[in-house]
Parts: sequence; C-alpha cells; structure tokens
Amino acid sequence: MASLHFCQDCNNLLYPKADPQRRVMVYACRICQYDEIGENKCVYRNDLLTVTKEQVGVTTDLGADPTLAHANQICPQCGHDDAVYFQDQSKRRETRMILFFVCTKCNTSYLDPTLPTDNRPDIE
Repeated sequence: MASLHFCQDCNNLLYPKADPQRRVMVYACRICQYDEIGENKCVYRNDLLTVTKEQVGVTTDLGADPTLAHANQICPQCGHDDAVYFQDQSKRRETRMILFFVCTKCNTSYLDPTLPTDNRPDIE
C-alpha cells in the first residue's frame, strides 16, 4: 500500500522519483535536496470496483415520449392500463432482453410482469 512520506529536513511532502545513478526509486523533496530510498515499490494503486445493477434511471416524462412504444400493461401503483416500454440497455448476457415499463399516468417504473421472479434483476 502506498503511503505518504515527508522530508526530515523541511517537513514537505516527498515525491517518488527514479534515481538513474543508483538505479532505484527514491522519495525526493522538491524544496531541498533530501531523498530517501523507497522500500515499498508501489507508488500508486488504483482499485477499480465496478458494481453493475440494472437501474431504471431517470424516467421523467417518458409517457409523453412519441418514440416509445405503448403497451396495455396494468400499472402496479395506480392500476392504469397504458404504459410505454423500452429494452434494457445493459450489455450483460443474462439481462439483455429485459423490458422496463413506465406508466403514462403516474410515471411509475416497473419490470416486465411476464418475467419469472427468479430471473428478475435488482432495481433501485
């Protein structure tokens, strides 16, 4: 794990730098001439944590969008029988054909009701 090092002479931050004469990495001060050999070879570590969940996203005024198809689906929130729908945009193999419905009356988003409950992704 990379950590911060400070100059023992002027207490400024030490920066990693290659020392070509000694052929080692050193932590050097940019203010004075102080440097120390770095024992840890890790200068920077970038951990990429990707958690992907299917999310309905921003669905403001989707009911008024003329480019979306309409379906006779009963809204679980208000009971209205008109909804627009669109396909899931994720590229994951197990969820690529999921339909999202948006009620044209109350703007509630819900999943395809014909989808089996064990295959439904978690949406928030």
